Amino acid sequence: MAKARDVPLDPFEPYAAAAARVVRVRAQELFDHAEGVLDTEDIERVHAMRVASRRLRAVLEIFAPCFPARPFRSALKDVKALADALGERRDPDVHIDAMERHAAGAPDEHGAGIALLIADQRSRQATGNEVLAAELARAQETDLDGRLQWLADHAETQIPAPAEDDPEAFEAADGELDPGFAAPADEDPETP
Repeated sequence: MAKARDVPLDPFEPYAAAAARVVRVRAQELFDHAEGVLDTEDIERVHAMRVASRRLRAVLEIFAPCFPARPFRSALKDVKALADALGERRDPDVHIDAMERHAAGAPDEHGAGIALLIADQRSRQATGNEVLAAELARAQETDLDGRLQWLADHAETQIPAPAEDDPEAFEAADGELDPGFAAPADEDPETP
């Protein structure tokens, strides 16, 4: 499974700025795993994409206040539908893998029964693949990736510019504290 990309966040940045950056990264991770996801010989692709869908869903829910309600609900619903379709395909993959490993050490008289169970799971896998293919097509037709990017763009437009007299504002150019900022006596403003 692919490790989640780090998303650098600044504790002093606006919440909406963090939302935009995190949603963009998690959406990109999701769609990066789409290539070859329907290949039943490489079950790790489905697993990686499913995990990416869960990460994306979580950040959408965490940053929900940053997005307009209707487009947000629509995108979240589609991310959930894609995650469910990935689960439909992933569950039989896991069962097949476990049964094949079990079959390797099982007594010969269990072989026919295990083969029937594997065949049943392969049928579920094929059905899951059809469900996943349809959901991937729907995500492409409805431009889910573009809608997620729009949500991120919208969050950025909601970031208020700091007032010139705001003593806690940071200078965007170099990340240094505004000269009018007074750090509490027990904190060093130079400490990262």
